[in-house]
Amino acid sequence: MPGLFDKFTLKQITLRNRIAASAMCQYQAKDGLITDWHLPHYAALARGGAGLVVVEATAVSPEGRITLGDLGLWSDAHTEGAAAIARTIADAGAVAGIQLGHAGRKAGCTPPWEGGAPLASTDLRAWQPIAPSAVPLIAEHPHVPRAMGLDDIQRVQQDFVDAARRALAAGFQWLELHFAHGFLAQSFLSLHSNQRDDAYGGSLENRARFLVETVAAVRRVWPAHLPLTARLGVLEFDGRDDVNLAESSQVLQWLKAEGLDLVDVGIGFSTQVLVPWAPNLLVDTAAKVAQDTGLKVTTSWLITDAKDADRAIRDNKVDFVMVARRLLDNPHWPRQAARELGVIEQVLPTPYAYWLQNWSPQPPPISPQTLKEPA
Repeated sequence: MPGLFDKFTLKQITLRNRIAASAMCQYQAKDGLITDWHLPHYAALARGGAGLVVVEATAVSPEGRITLGDLGLWSDAHTEGAAAIARTIADAGAVAGIQLGHAGRKAGCTPPWEGGAPLASTDLRAWQPIAPSAVPLIAEHPHVPRAMGLDDIQRVQQDFVDAARRALAAGFQWLELHFAHGFLAQSFLSLHSNQRDDAYGGSLENRARFLVETVAAVRRVWPAHLPLTARLGVLEFDGRDDVNLAESSQVLQWLKAEGLDLVDVGIGFSTQVLVPWAPNLLVDTAAKVAQDTGLKVTTSWLITDAKDADRAIRDNKVDFVMVARRLLDNPHWPRQAARELGVIEQVLPTPYAYWLQNWSPQPPPISPQTLKEPA
């Protein structure tokens, strides 16, 4: 079986190893445009040795931003900056991916290090979010979304299509749709947030309709030879996860029929729950999803140990691993992982690898000869 440092091919795209940098929000954009933060950030992740680098959740519309600092692809003005990120990643040897999303009822908030609360209604930059139903994420909270009409649904689906076109024009070769974390698509799927009684609510088929239609629409503009993937929250930890997992697997089969190639197995976060955090939290769940759907799978969530990551791949539980905060802590973690696994693999760029090939962070021992005074 393949291991962490074997190549992985999906459609016509090959990753140099099975370590992917998961999409990690930075909240450093201005009006959706990149700033001086983004290029060195993504260069570091790619130079560190990851096979795939997925750019943070990128909003398909201004109203779909989690915070004012979200990256965006809702206009052609954003394409140039996105292209610079894609080039930076590719030039360092990684495949450039991007995650497109709409935050739905979780939009219009401050960054988490500022509390993550909705912008004050008196803030001139604030806006009312949209969602399947007028159900706030936090019960009785005044940040209540507006229930979407059919015209809103069609508009947002077109926003996803237009953003996918721009991502392609920018040079990205891997596309992930963000259908997790209580954002818009997950809100359609979840009974916690969807109280509609039309074609987009009620039965599982109806609640999945937004996701299925969006994947089908994006697939028509995203080339068949490039991977189309989605991050889906298959568990909610709400006491009914046997049902959630079975329903998610059915939805994924529908998405697969519309052209989805891989699922990034995630958490729904559609309601306030205590998640039982533990190392490799969703690896076994991902294996079950793969078995039930026939899709290629990956996951993240506390995958931090090289041997655990390698074993998950060798045991055929995931096709590759998504790594997040471990790479923020050490972008060169792939090199560390290779050394821990005893793999002779050059995962760093040549200008780094050459100087480090015979170097150790520990100084050589001092011999008695070294201490003698010169003659």
